[in-house]
Amino acid sequence: MDKWPRVVIVGGGFAGLYCARKLRKADVRVSLIDRRNFHLFQPLLYQVATASLSPADIASPIRTILRRQTNAQVWMGEVTKVDRARQEITLSDGLRVHYDYLVLATGATHSYFGKDEWERNAPGLKTVDDATEIRRRFLLAFEAAEREADSEARRRLLTFVIVGAGPTGVELAGAMAEIARQVLPTDFRAIDTTTTRILLLEGVDRVLPTYPPELSRKARIHLEKLGVEVRTNARVTEIGREHVAIGEERIGAGNTFWAAGVAASRLGASLAAETDDAGRVRVQPDCSVSDSPNVFVVGDLASLDREDGSRVPGVAPAAIQMGKHAARMILRDLEGRPREAFRYVDKGDLATIGRAAAVARLGRMKVSGFIAWIIWVVVHILHLIGFRNRALVMLQWAWAYLTYQRGIRLITGDRQVELHRAREIEE
Repeated sequence: MDKWPRVVIVGGGFAGLYCARKLRKADVRVSLIDRRNFHLFQPLLYQVATASLSPADIASPIRTILRRQTNAQVWMGEVTKVDRARQEITLSDGLRVHYDYLVLATGATHSYFGKDEWERNAPGLKTVDDATEIRRRFLLAFEAAEREADSEARRRLLTFVIVGAGPTGVELAGAMAEIARQVLPTDFRAIDTTTTRILLLEGVDRVLPTYPPELSRKARIHLEKLGVEVRTNARVTEIGREHVAIGEERIGAGNTFWAAGVAASRLGASLAAETDDAGRVRVQPDCSVSDSPNVFVVGDLASLDREDGSRVPGVAPAAIQMGKHAARMILRDLEGRPREAFRYVDKGDLATIGRAAAVARLGRMKVSGFIAWIIWVVVHILHLIGFRNRALVMLQWAWAYLTYQRGIRLITGDRQVELHRAREIEE
């Protein structure tokens, strides 16, 4: 085994994990490195942020997932540098690791379009820490409003702004509106949670702009039925601690959440390769880096054009397919066979909007409402890794559907920080 080629995979998300699993029968040594010790099912992260699921329901330890793969080892660490000339990577603790093949699958992070100072007042949703922080801020606002005597301050506390109406923004807005109007009313005495104001802002002319216009229209209708105020062609110009500005208009809001843009992880820059305007590495048709056929970049970190000129989207199915493709190309190299170009199989788009409502595009078929929601549930359950996770999530969803309850309404974090922020909002 020591003489086998070493394949180093950086990132334990969809692309990296599926690449590793595809190599399980190959005569290679697989080293999967990630900053976290778990694989996160990111499409359901918003349900952690809105108190529907706990982090453990949508995450599995990477070591557990790969425990039966004898040619794989898992390291917890952060890769800070790639040296293509020496074929080695450097970790944050200084450790250098040689590779014969390298697969970079470190994904993407938030992009504030040059306004990084907004991040403090408008957290995004990419990690478990992000989700629990959004949940904390969301639930804490109701606690602060319960003891607030001033009606104007209370109104501000119960106003939530979500910037960006892509799938994450739409799902977050729908879930928050549903909780405020259907779950929390009986929990509080001094406030009427049904008066909570949820604003969803989008800079272009429709929500879900990458979806067919018909589904965008239906999604907006579903959101407005839930009480969400949808505003399109609304470009944010300022985000403060208690307000959001759209041009000259200033909206008082106790909390703002960011779902508007993404940028590739910084590790891609260390490759010294060509990148697009979002920092994604431009890859060859086989997903390798120019001048380095033994280095692959996959998932959200990769920028690859399809035959029709459109870019392979940054969604989970694409990441899975690219991860598997990189593994296949390594196997073809070892077998002495020529490589093939990556071909993305578009499996459609899915977005849920509250209880028993969703929109779906499956090929040429467009579905909305309850049927689309059932499809959404089935697809997400099937892609969760591990029977335990599938069973728990199914039970949680069934309970929430039947009772309108959210069982994970816990405010976690440093209590002094919570109280300090609550006092700041009140003042």
